[in-house]
Amino acid sequence: MNRESKIRVLIAKPGLDGHERGARVVAFGLRDEGFEVIYSGLRQTVRQIINAAIEEDVNVLGLSILSGAHLALAKKIIEGLKEEKADDILVLVGGIIPEGDIAALKEIGVAGVFTAGTSIREIADFIRAKV
Repeated sequence: MNRESKIRVLIAKPGLDGHERGARVVAFGLRDEGFEVIYSGLRQTVRQIINAAIEEDVNVLGLSILSGAHLALAKKIIEGLKEEKADDILVLVGGIIPEGDIAALKEIGVAGVFTAGTSIREIADFIRAKV
């Protein structure tokens, strides 16, 4: 697969959550699966994430959220992407997500939700199927 045809993924850590181990595991795992992966680092604002997704021209934005603020953060990011006419970016959420919140996340526009323990292969296959 040449560089131009690689699926580009931004892994972002919104909010004040300081735990990045899972995000790094996913970022490295997706890179090993052949994706071009950008990792934003910790404590990114909604605006920083939206800007990075647009500037990096990504196909997929993966939000790693462990803080419990997944509904509010995902909603703000999806609304911001729509405002910037970048709502063609596939938004995924991963982390500690209660089962009861998965439907609500999908309702606001999250394409896929991956909880702790999801395999990298499962995430990669989902992305390939959707992009």
